[in-house]
Amino acid sequence: MENIKHVGMIVHRFEDLWQCTRSALGLAVGNYFSYMFLLDVPAEMNEKLQENFEWLVEDMECECYSNVRFKEEHLIKYLTTDAIAKKLKEMDIVIPFGNRMEAPVGRMPILWMLDN
Repeated sequence: MENIKHVGMIVHRFEDLWQCTRSALGLAVGNYFSYMFLLDVPAEMNEKLQENFEWLVEDMECECYSNVRFKEEHLIKYLTTDAIAKKLKEMDIVIPFGNRMEAPVGRMPILWMLDN
């Protein structure tokens, strides 16, 4: 992974959010630029998740984006789905969490977003 600096992680289920924050923290500790992209994840935040996001954004300088508005705007920035797709193109590698993203028939779930 010597040429990989920017790692984007896509989450589209609330159930995968905790594990994704832990992975993002691990990447940040390993000196990677870590980005989280939340797609259609409900805007819910419990205390433990908020602690992880605070650590990610404030201490580890990671960036978190969502196409759903969160009240914790200082932690999770709102972007449209199209803007998220453009940001994903800037990543060296994209890691999808979960396996329920819907894509058109015959298309891989992540790639169809990037065709625009």
